[in-house]
Amino acid sequence: MTTAHGDSCREPQPDGPGSEPVERERELALLGELTRRTAAGAPGLVMLEGPDGIGKSSLLQALIADARAQGLRVVHTRAGRPDHRLPLSTVRDLLAGLDVESMPPITWPEPPGPSAPGAQVPGPADVDGAGVPFDVLGELQETVRSAAESGPLAIVVDDAEEADAASLRFLAHGARRMAGLPVLMALTRRSGTHVPALNEVAALPLCRVLRPRPLTGAGIGLLARRLLGTDTDAAFQASCLAATNGNPLMVTRLLTSLRDEQLPLTADRFTSVSEQDIPAFRVRAARLLHRHPEATVRAARALAVLGDEVSPETGARLALLDSAVFARSLLALVFIGLVTSNADGTWSFAHTLLRNVVLGEMSEEERDIAHGRAARLLHDAGASPGEVAEHLRQAPSTTHQSWARTVLREAAREAMLRASPMRAMQLLRPCVPEGTEEDCEPSLLVELGVAESRIDPEASVRHLSTALDRATGPELRLQALRSLAEALTRQGQVARAVGLLSRYRAETALPLSGTADPQLVEARLLMAATGNRAAFTELLEAVSFDLSLPGDTPEERALLAARAAVSVTRLDRVAEAVAAARAVIGRGTATNDAPLFLATAASVLLYADLPHEAELSYHRLLEGTDALLDQTYPSLLALSAEAHQRLGSLDPALRATATALKDVNVSRASRYEALPLAVRLHALLDRGDLAQAILLEKEIPDPVPDDSWQWNEVLCARGRLHLDTKDHERALAVLKECARRQAEWQRISPAVSPWWYWAGHAHLALGDRGAAAALAEEAVTGARSAGLPCALGSGLELWAAASDGERPLLLEEAEQVLMGTRAALVRARVRVSRGKALQRLGYTKDARAVLRQGWEEAYDVGSRSLYTVAHRALLATGARPRRPVSRGLGALTQSESQVARLAASGRSNAWIAESLYVTQRTVEVHLTSVYRKLGLSGRRQLRDVLESENIDNSEHGQ
Repeated sequence: MTTAHGDSCREPQPDGPGSEPVERERELALLGELTRRTAAGAPGLVMLEGPDGIGKSSLLQALIADARAQGLRVVHTRAGRPDHRLPLSTVRDLLAGLDVESMPPITWPEPPGPSAPGAQVPGPADVDGAGVPFDVLGELQETVRSAAESGPLAIVVDDAEEADAASLRFLAHGARRMAGLPVLMALTRRSGTHVPALNEVAALPLCRVLRPRPLTGAGIGLLARRLLGTDTDAAFQASCLAATNGNPLMVTRLLTSLRDEQLPLTADRFTSVSEQDIPAFRVRAARLLHRHPEATVRAARALAVLGDEVSPETGARLALLDSAVFARSLLALVFIGLVTSNADGTWSFAHTLLRNVVLGEMSEEERDIAHGRAARLLHDAGASPGEVAEHLRQAPSTTHQSWARTVLREAAREAMLRASPMRAMQLLRPCVPEGTEEDCEPSLLVELGVAESRIDPEASVRHLSTALDRATGPELRLQALRSLAEALTRQGQVARAVGLLSRYRAETALPLSGTADPQLVEARLLMAATGNRAAFTELLEAVSFDLSLPGDTPEERALLAARAAVSVTRLDRVAEAVAAARAVIGRGTATNDAPLFLATAASVLLYADLPHEAELSYHRLLEGTDALLDQTYPSLLALSAEAHQRLGSLDPALRATATALKDVNVSRASRYEALPLAVRLHALLDRGDLAQAILLEKEIPDPVPDDSWQWNEVLCARGRLHLDTKDHERALAVLKECARRQAEWQRISPAVSPWWYWAGHAHLALGDRGAAAALAEEAVTGARSAGLPCALGSGLELWAAASDGERPLLLEEAEQVLMGTRAALVRARVRVSRGKALQRLGYTKDARAVLRQGWEEAYDVGSRSLYTVAHRALLATGARPRRPVSRGLGALTQSESQVARLAASGRSNAWIAESLYVTQRTVEVHLTSVYRKLGLSGRRQLRDVLESENIDNSEHGQ
């Protein structure tokens, strides 16, 4: 017979002949010892107990093979077969294998007292276990004794709990009378079954009870190697263990199903597999469930419908079961490995696959009804709208009820507050079935239209238009008007949007409490247009860009910020735009002003080559913005990272982009993730981590099909990467595409994007100095006129690289321009270029001094690539540079670190000196050293640096 890792007698196993159970060494050793002792003339009694599929039958097969090898006669059967319906039928089937010459006939006694005429005499089918005559049991036991006299005997019964009561009575009777007989009795039973006769056997001193344990991850790996002939990694083994709870038969079915479906044995692929992809696994799990009573099946379905962490009370009510019955049913599910109990007293399925198996057994109508009842139960119990709404989404027959619509709308509002318009849309759409818009409340249509605005603009316009036609209240009409104007702008219908804006201005001529100012609506239209190039271009011709607004109200400040952002990117009145942005930031408050427009004002400073001011504004906004509730938070992180990258603060830039891209599938990134991806690429290249940049770039999707301006920055970073990998022609092609798109978006300021700088260097690498000089001259002209110091410094450096005679003068001017900025990396790059130019002209001493400055600055900002270039240039001057002075928190001594933390906490120098038992002069010396190593100017900056270090350490579990 084949040996399986699960219950081989129920269905064929895929292991093949000669295979052995996995991770069953302890059990096999005990069974082997029992067979050897019986072969030597000693009795033995063993009971294997466990859930279906744990491997009880495979152990019995191993015992049978070993017993025969030891010379034992083996008789075995499986109880519960269709022909085992009569009393003692299991025993008769078992003892028939003894082939004794004369088995005593089994007679049943007459019932006491006279029988009435025509009354039936009870036969064997009417006898239960308690009614088996003792002499019948004695005769059967004598048969066993006679057989044992001719040699050692093994009696094996699988699924003993399924045997008829009379046969169970005999097994218990014989187990108590094995003394002196060379008989080994082996029984198996399912966990959780309450059979008095088997309980009696298990309690006997002679009986050894074995409870096989689930497989471990290593055991699953060994089984996969035996079944499939391939090795699996620990991640896959852990995923398989979670899906099967280590049940050997479930593991076997899952592995062979994955093999048959030709699915890769990897954790990533495994976690995405649904139960429809592995039908054999689904069938096996369902079969395990349906071996149990109807109450257990109902409990499993209630648990599957309610989801994880189900309370016993709610589950019992949904399953229409008594609490005690429900609890017993859950224990039965635990025994077969489908369900696990949690520490807080709730219950969950062992894996999502198992839950899906149970849900798949239910019809669509049954799931609809069950989810509707679950929603009502949870609602009446005071559950949150979000929790109740999850069930209502799957119960379409319930959503027409008024209480259900109320819950869905409440949950949708919560979703909008948490910046999840997709979820809000999914919750609201069941409330507005297709074709019923005319019968719905206008307020409901407005809520749905707002949620759909960024996801499905066409549906948003349709619903908002219907709401506007039917709305009667002034506030609802105005809300529908402004929401529809934004949706039309996103869809590219600018003329209609501008017409609605005029209509909105007319309807708000009289003050109405709670309505939005037309200036705020116009600002939102401008921001909405940044997602559609055609709409953006058309809107620029339809609205004013007056920057003389005083900014006294939040509405004025919002419009001022939006107009300033457009102006600065177009290189139009940059100084006025900067003044407007500073006014918005200075007068705005987190209470009155939306973070979106405060961030827009900070972006004006960023694109005006004031990254330090911009970063401070972003920092304040991030501190006051809820990461979970505000949809501007990821954008703030990306913009803050860009400010850090422009300043040369590469580590903070990489940390911010890592946070912004957390849980993002880069291969499916949208325009909302494009900016942090671009900044991260630039920061990796600045740091000299080319390998990581290449890996990241390979994951990023092709940005060309999406004309959103955010993808322009990805093209810029990608072109720079190709430049660093010496693929100059490809780099130039990508950067030219970036230039074309930037021009279409009218983002022509050289401070908006450095595409022109890297394109110039690509031209130089290809030998085209004229094209590089033209790009540099255009950038320098624009930067001079607008007062953009960082762009001017980079432009002068590029111009110097494209020229010959004027190179030192241009680089000296670039260095002077950058001295007034905090763009440390750009300044270091210019210094290294100037030092190399001086060296070529023979000014070795001057070159050495300039190169040393650039070398140390490159070291300070952590740019390994620039540091290497500077180091080689220094060596070429004949210098033998020592290691630069260590910078950063890691360079502080223990005493300096102690003083720095006390100073950052607000302690005075005198207090620190007294606390540490040193002089105030010592404290001052330590602080001076701290400021030098950290590149700071005072205690306020010191506090910010130390706080950011604490945050970073906590994120890394330090």
